[in-house]
Amino acid sequence: MLLHTVVMVVATLSAQELLDRSIAYHDPHGQFESGAFQIALSESRPNGADRKTSVTIDNGSGRFEMTREADTGASTHLVTRGDEVETNSDADLPDDRALRTRNYYAYLYGLPMKLRDPGTKLAPDAKETTFRDQKAWELKVTYDESVGQDTWYFYLDPTTYALIGYRFYHDESKNDGEYITLEGEAQGAGLRLPKIRNWYRHADEGHLGTDTIVSIKEP
Repeated sequence: MLLHTVVMVVATLSAQELLDRSIAYHDPHGQFESGAFQIALSESRPNGADRKTSVTIDNGSGRFEMTREADTGASTHLVTRGDEVETNSDADLPDDRALRTRNYYAYLYGLPMKLRDPGTKLAPDAKETTFRDQKAWELKVTYDESVGQDTWYFYLDPTTYALIGYRFYHDESKNDGEYITLEGEAQGAGLRLPKIRNWYRHADEGHLGTDTIVSIKEP
């Protein structure tokens, strides 16, 4: 009887309540919004390219810093504060691309907390489904046009509410876009983040790359 009651309670949670529980899992002390975090990454691609990337996200000051070292010897360093690019040692990385790079890392490594950002439109109802043969709650997210035009789906573990994967489409009717599977967990600086991200195309299941968190710490 108790198990039945628990299942019924979980089934009545709204998408917002599920998101809140997921955020509480990944950011249990509520530090992300005003804290600073340095994340070391190892990024590999099927063509053999590898790079080591260090990302510092300082939401307290609005500062972002990235240093990337590729196996070819090329390096990139950029710092932004707000929408101002302060430094950029790579002449081939203009300001608009630097900000896109900042947004990419700040978004992906701020999930699911970033789903509270202005302009985010969370569909009110969650869907009970499966993701890669694993039971999950599915949250659908779209954005105000000024923020973005992609449609995202996020998948939460039905017991812990941890992220287990996500996908996005530019045009869902064309089955474009990508899906990302998540493995393991990296902990540090009060955060619990998915450790390994594997990227695939929807269209042909092609593997696009693997990104691994090496460490999370306070800068």
